[in-house]
Amino acid sequence: MPITLQLSALLRDYVGGKGELSLEARDVRALLRVLESEHPKIHRSICDDTGAIRRHVNVFVNDDHIRELGDLDAKLKPGDVVSLFQAVSGG
Repeated sequence: MPITLQLSALLRDYVGGKGELSLEARDVRALLRVLESEHPKIHRSICDDTGAIRRHVNVFVNDDHIRELGDLDAKLKPGDVVSLFQAVSGG
C-alpha cells in the first residue's frame, strides 16, 4: 500500500489539478526524491536548491508536523497521509 500525498490548492496546478498523489517512500527524504523525479515542478516549489524544505512550506505526516517526527528522516509506512501546505500571506 502506498503513501498518500495530499496537495494544497496552490500545488495542484503542477499535477493537472489533482488533490492527491499515490507514491512509494520509506521516509520524507525519499518522498522528496520521488517528487523530484516524477513531479519536478512541485519539488521546486517546496524545496530549495539544496533539497531542504522551504521555510514557508509545512509538511505533516498524518496529524504530526515532521519537526516532531525527525524532519526529513521522518519514517513513513504504507497508508500514511503526507500533507503539503504552502503558507499564504497577504496585505
